[in-house]
Amino acid sequence: MLSLIQRVTSASVTVDGDTVGAIGPGLLALVGVEPGDGDAQVERMTARLLGYRVFADEQGRMNRSLADSAGGLLLVSQFTLAADTRSGMRPGFSTAATPDEAERIFDKLLANCRENHPPGVETGRFGAHMVVSLVNDGPVTFLLKA
Repeated sequence: MLSLIQRVTSASVTVDGDTVGAIGPGLLALVGVEPGDGDAQVERMTARLLGYRVFADEQGRMNRSLADSAGGLLLVSQFTLAADTRSGMRPGFSTAATPDEAERIFDKLLANCRENHPPGVETGRFGAHMVVSLVNDGPVTFLLKA
């Protein structure tokens, strides 16, 4: 499982012109599910998303997590994140989980994050063509692997 996280001042997802998820300050996480991902990866990624220290403390150092800052979390499924880009000029998708498997795992991650992050977790719509808007704060962007 991969998550490309970006610290944001705001982020939103629209589908067919309707906003389906939006947050203020917090994290946008684009999530790619790989074959074989399961409960262990869901638990690890939940802990990393909520606990990764990317927010400034009183001294301006990245010492505070999303849980510490009580910011929002916007989870967006993105199968292209798990693409194989090592050769050629076109991505291969054999390294991404099948849509059914990915949706099942993504839904577990979403439920786990919602259970463990009371300030709120928003999401897009799995499998839909989504338009993601964000204001990257910093910019601060990290690729997390579980």
